[in-house]
Amino acid sequence: MRIGEFDIVEPAPELRDPHMLVVLRPWIDVGNVGSLSLGRIERHLRSKELGRLYRPGRFYDFTRYRPRSYLVSGNREVTIPNTIIRYSNPEDGPHLLTAHLLEPHLYGEDYSDAMLEIIRHFGVKQYALIGGMYDMVPHTRPLVVSGLGTGQHVERDYNIANAKPSSYEGPTTITYTITETATKLGLETRAFVVHLPQYLNLDDDYQGAARMMDVLCKLYDFPDYIAQTDRGQKQYDELTEKDGQIPSGDMLGRIEEMYDTEYGESGQTEPSTPLPSSIEEFLQGLNVNLEDASETDGGDDADAGSPRV
Repeated sequence: MRIGEFDIVEPAPELRDPHMLVVLRPWIDVGNVGSLSLGRIERHLRSKELGRLYRPGRFYDFTRYRPRSYLVSGNREVTIPNTIIRYSNPEDGPHLLTAHLLEPHLYGEDYSDAMLEIIRHFGVKQYALIGGMYDMVPHTRPLVVSGLGTGQHVERDYNIANAKPSSYEGPTTITYTITETATKLGLETRAFVVHLPQYLNLDDDYQGAARMMDVLCKLYDFPDYIAQTDRGQKQYDELTEKDGQIPSGDMLGRIEEMYDTEYGESGQTEPSTPLPSSIEEFLQGLNVNLEDASETDGGDDADAGSPRV
């Protein structure tokens, strides 16, 4: 069965007021926060594949998202990068669609329209983007979550999540038009983004994933254990100056001071107050140094263009 650009399993499942949870790589999946979170939810709910793009090469440049080859029982198999959607039918609460989006290189408007066809066909009631981004925050404090959204219960959800309003302005993704159109169609929309320490470069940020899962567990009544909080805390506890993972000297202390001024040590959002000029100058210099180092080190395409604040 084909719906727009997607091959859908047959028979297509009947879904009850589904919510769609989406992660977008590489744009807003720093530390694989969104991917790790969706993976844990899918394993917990035993999600099944709903569909994938039948011709992903229409949207993706395979010299940037590389196919991968594997040896399986002596036979070589190749996996092709794709957008994959899965579904689950929990007994309580809304049914869930989980979508692993790869940002398109070509025909971005058509890609967004293809996702909107899936949303319309299955009667999605809420569309939510989750992920992670870099920010000037310390690893020694609770990770901040920011977000934005539309709909009747948006304030309630952000209070539950202890999320602060997003003030991000700057480059974005063509797939944001999915959110814009979904709003016009009358869907509720959400975005939850975990702010990660800018000086870290973790392929898998388990503490960030734990913070995101804390939000989703509260919103969807998942058991707390799937957040794997201990694993995340252990990862951050093992960071050291010796191996260059955290700032040396008083640099970390100044980042903590900036964080405490804006949020307090607990991470609770409070009215912002101007920072002392000395801290502002320090942070501006640190941002420049970190960005210069990132450009020098290079990096693969999966991290290129990820938003920083």
